[in-house]
Amino acid sequence: MSIHAKAPAAIAEELGERLKQARLNHDMTQSEVAELAGVSRKVVLNAEKGRVQLETLIAIMMALNLTAQLDNFIPIQIISPVQLSKLQGKQRQRASGQRKNQDEEALEW
Repeated sequence: MSIHAKAPAAIAEELGERLKQARLNHDMTQSEVAELAGVSRKVVLNAEKGRVQLETLIAIMMALNLTAQLDNFIPIQIISPVQLSKLQGKQRQRASGQRKNQDEEALEW
C-alpha cells in the first residue's frame, strides 16, 4: 500500500481489508472476534470497512493477536539531539571565574 497516493478514507478502508484478512486467516467469525474484543459484531463489521475508533481497533487487534504489529505501524520515536538539547536547556560548560571572596559577601549592619 502506497500511503502517499491515497486519501485518508482510502487508507482506512485498506486497513479494514487487512483486518478482515487477518480474521479470515485466523479462521474466526466476526462474532468470535467481537466477543474476544468486547464489542458487538456490527463494530467488527464497521472496522473491516475502515470505520472504527482507535481503541476499538486495538481491541480487535488484541483479539486477533496482532498487537506486535503496532511497532511496525507506528515505530517508537527517538528524541532527536536537537529536541533533547531544547528539553535540557542551557547547561553550564565552564566556571565564570568571578567568584567573590566569602569575607566580602558578609555585610555588617
